[in-house]
Amino acid sequence: MTRSDPSAAPAAPAAGTQPEEADRLRELLSTPAYRRTLLFSAIIGVPVSLAAFWFLAGLHALEHLLWAALPAGLGWDVPPWWWPLPLLAVAGLVVGLVVRHLPGAGGHVPAGGLHTAGMAPAALPGVILAAAASLPLGATLGPEAPLIALGGGLALWFRDLVRAPATPRNTALLGAAGAAAALSAIFGNPLVGAVILIEVAGVGGPQLFAVMLPALLSSGIGSLVFTGFGHWTGLPTGSLSLKLGVPFPRLDAGDVLWSVVMAVGIAVALHVILSTGRLAAVFVVRRPVVHTVLCALAAGVCAAVYTLAVDRSPADVASSGEAVMAQLAADPHAWGVGALVAVLLCKGAAYALCLGSLRGGPVFPSLFLGAATGVLLAPLPGLGVVPGMAAGMAAAAAAALRLPVSSVVLIVLVLGSAAMIPVVILAAVVGFVTVELLPPGRAVPPVGKPAGPPAARPAATWDDSPERRTRP
Repeated sequence: MTRSDPSAAPAAPAAGTQPEEADRLRELLSTPAYRRTLLFSAIIGVPVSLAAFWFLAGLHALEHLLWAALPAGLGWDVPPWWWPLPLLAVAGLVVGLVVRHLPGAGGHVPAGGLHTAGMAPAALPGVILAAAASLPLGATLGPEAPLIALGGGLALWFRDLVRAPATPRNTALLGAAGAAAALSAIFGNPLVGAVILIEVAGVGGPQLFAVMLPALLSSGIGSLVFTGFGHWTGLPTGSLSLKLGVPFPRLDAGDVLWSVVMAVGIAVALHVILSTGRLAAVFVVRRPVVHTVLCALAAGVCAAVYTLAVDRSPADVASSGEAVMAQLAADPHAWGVGALVAVLLCKGAAYALCLGSLRGGPVFPSLFLGAATGVLLAPLPGLGVVPGMAAGMAAAAAAALRLPVSSVVLIVLVLGSAAMIPVVILAAVVGFVTVELLPPGRAVPPVGKPAGPPAARPAATWDDSPERRTRP
């Protein structure tokens, strides 16, 4: 070992060798206000997750009553073809009245994307009422958007309850924390919520950590409470996970090739559906009550036509698709080609109508459409059922949400295996790139009464407005 040159310049302090972002993050963590925000995020994860549990349990119980118990009590094994029509007419009427008379218009219009924050506490009654009228009564939407609005709104309500300072920064942080706790409830895993918030934030360095630490902390605690409370009560709430009835195969060149082709086609189809949903939103804003009822009835007609065509339950179309997707994954060979084509056409049309009129989220129906497309195309040379479903769901999720990384994580966790990661990543990236290169659609117009001026601009997972395409 040689002795160092005494004439050499002295070594820089250890702290100076670290990236500037680390120094700024250390300063942020040493701020008492931010540490209080972390503590508050951990605390609000408990009530938000409990509220999410009872919200989901109530929706699940009401849906079972309307679509299983009541038809069985009237002597039908499955609901008759006309069953969705009166239910969705009631859903449209209630949502239309909520949009017209309650602050917040019942939450974000699903055709405008999945928002993670920005819902004022005053809008919560309308959000809950619109979701309770839409989802159990047959809207082709998922529960994730109302849950996110519920989580973010409750977090801000608790902040106001304890009279904590309301600043733009803590509004954004606490809204994200509440949304993360709700996301962990619906997706069954706190990692999904954390990754979605990373991708939605679109920022780096200490600003990213500033958003993520409260969200991740609240999401993890919320997941523990939600899971434990579910085991304690024994009440079902539903979860986005699949038990495949066929084994995971070894991937080959055919799976990879068909995944690319499928991803392009699915992305184009989802873009058409979402653009149609935005047109429906433009139609609804002119006369919210009447036009919401008309769109909801049209979605019910789609479910009725499906039942008359293939003699299956209208719930295959008039639902989020979560339970039906589980049935499809467990026994994909039980679906004939005609049934798969019919459910894709009818559910796609109902999905577009509900996106622009009722209240819910865009995730679950898009996953079902991707999975059904994968099963339909599975007989293609070199493509199997499992790779087809995996690639179809990944492409559909990336096209609908515009979040490729979150879509990959979500599909891998849904499948419960890492065996399909290559085709999942490939399909998600191709689907995302395809839909981003397509012409932008119309912006969703504002509807209803505002719940108050937002303290911070809400982040949306996707937005086809021309303004978004021109922003740096």
